Amino acid sequence: MKIDVTKKILGVALLSMFFFLAGCGVFEGEQTMEEIDAPPEDAEMTDDLENVPDEETDEAEENPAEEGEGETEEGDTEGEESTDAGQTVTRVLYLMDQSGLVVPQEVDLPAPQSKEVAKQVLEYLVKDGPVSSMLPNGFEAVLPAGTEIIDLNLESDGTIVVNVSEDFKTYQAEDEQKILESMTYTLTQFENVKRVKLWINGEEQSEMPVNGTPISEGYSRANGINVLQAKGIDLMESKATTLYFPMQGDNEVYYVPITQHVTVDKDNQYQTVVQALLNGPAYELNMQPYINTGSQLAAEPVMEDGVLSLTFNENILSNSEKSVIADEVMKSIVLTLTEQEGVDAVDVSIENHEEVMGENGQPYTEPVSRDMVTPTESI
Repeated sequence: MKIDVTKKILGVALLSMFFFLAGCGVFEGEQTMEEIDAPPEDAEMTDDLENVPDEETDEAEENPAEEGEGETEEGDTEGEESTDAGQTVTRVLYLMDQSGLVVPQEVDLPAPQSKEVAKQVLEYLVKDGPVSSMLPNGFEAVLPAGTEIIDLNLESDGTIVVNVSEDFKTYQAEDEQKILESMTYTLTQFENVKRVKLWINGEEQSEMPVNGTPISEGYSRANGINVLQAKGIDLMESKATTLYFPMQGDNEVYYVPITQHVTVDKDNQYQTVVQALLNGPAYELNMQPYINTGSQLAAEPVMEDGVLSLTFNENILSNSEKSVIADEVMKSIVLTLTEQEGVDAVDVSIENHEEVMGENGQPYTEPVSRDMVTPTESI
């Protein structure tokens, strides 16, 4: 009888020790149900497109108390810049011109009080919305009047989910592609946005609601803009490429992106793109010739460390004696070539000329990046 009592006491003691060790985490690999079911951190979504943390700051932001940071009453973390009333921020909106082409326009918008920068730019794409008073002659917004941008969420893979109201469905079928292109190019101006998906009133869309354009995989710049199906081009031996051509508006020059297939030079793809730009658009635009006849590359393009070096013959100059290249030509070259993957800047030189000058007399001494040229003047 004593033996049985001793065994019972020993068993209770061992069982108690087991639970104690488990509670202390000695048995590695054990997880609670809450730990197993918790979503991964990168599944979080946000519309704060300009303050997405990089990997180096993730740990500090997860533990702000350790860094001496906390939250303000408004919910913003301390140390973030506040926005003063009256400040503006420059954004690029893709609007429709009088020819029905989707084109970029720089617009000075009121600096948003919240971090919902993507929501703001879309609200300025709505017809009869806040952009109306800013539009130059011949331009119009593309989203149907009355469309409400309910919310936007940025996923970890760069896909932004746009949730709009039922009013979005009221557009005409012929405007469907323009709407997709306008939304996509406007949102992908933010570096961490790669693709756009559409929801209407909280329901995911696999196709556009009016003309049925498939969008289940989302829409990106790879789908093109103002897409032109050029005749006589072998699609298997060509590549869809976006070229920028200048157009004269009522008070300004703006640049029209045209996506067309160009024959690929497997040895040097950049040479193919430059030649397509020199040839002009594959269909007639309402534009004056801006590149001189006889303009050609004088050497093969050279790509190194993100800089594409292009050497032209002197025919491309607007003033050979002063080595001046027209602003429209330089901007078209830079906007077009920096669309190519890996090209951060373009270095233009002219054979038999020591330097290249802009129309304002400033020499191009450094490679020209995309942010050094603008698709249009601010409106």
